[in-house]
Amino acid sequence: MGRAPPPPGARRTGRDLAELVRLPAVLTAPGDSLAGAAAAGWPNGRRSWAMPAASSCFYLAGMALNDYADRELDARERPERPIPSGRVRPRTALALATGLTAAGLGIAGAAGGRSALRVAVPVAAAAWTYDLAAKQTNAGPAVMALARGFDVLLGAGGRRQAVLPACAVAAHTLGVTWLSRGEVHGGSPRAGWAALATTAAAATSAALLPRSSRRASAAGIACAAGYAATVGGAQARAAQHPDAGTVRTATGVGVRGVIGLQAALVASTGAFGVAAALLSAGPLARVASKVVSPT
Repeated sequence: MGRAPPPPGARRTGRDLAELVRLPAVLTAPGDSLAGAAAAGWPNGRRSWAMPAASSCFYLAGMALNDYADRELDARERPERPIPSGRVRPRTALALATGLTAAGLGIAGAAGGRSALRVAVPVAAAAWTYDLAAKQTNAGPAVMALARGFDVLLGAGGRRQAVLPACAVAAHTLGVTWLSRGEVHGGSPRAGWAALATTAAAATSAALLPRSSRRASAAGIACAAGYAATVGGAQARAAQHPDAGTVRTATGVGVRGVIGLQAALVASTGAFGVAAALLSAGPLARVASKVVSPT
């Protein structure tokens, strides 16, 4: 059961806003730009660490905008969410999405200059296009995949060395987004198997990346195998039993599971400390979700 609507004049809480933007899930975003930066040899130097902040802003903005765009549908299907339950006003969600998008663009421009902005603008544009126009169309999953792919390139300043990692993350996102369409009413075996195929493609791409050393090769392959087993296993179950609950579980595993893919991409460059930090974000996100309880 969802929360009862607050009385007139009730103040929104930080927890309500955190639920609106799915705050624990933001830990899946920084690895995009880190994977791109690692592949391109950390082109922005110390300022490369600002790009994960920009990625996080874009992710949080997308979540707020998603609930703003879906507020009428959620009133019927998920009335417990912050906007239909009355805990967050629609205009607040829109203002938050706008402010976070502007912050992401500002951080990217300050850290990477025009080259970063040339990639950051498509990230933001794809996210807004997805939420406001493409989500309910057949193009929706592809648009979201583009957003995450460009987010990888953001960390690389658009350099070609990050194209394969960007394609791997985009493939993962394509499958997870397509499968997520069955979260409420159930999906289909075809969607589950298609998602599994994109996971296999992403894992294979990560495993075949050029390695800086044998140690990097072993670490990258190990992370890619763990990612494939975790995400692919859940998607295989959703393909065999595509009821709403199983699909919802597989989608959640897929959303968090991108961290394993990001770690594989980073580990392949020899940045083992960064890869380890990324892997620690998965358990942290699960713990945080129990506090925030996003829907």
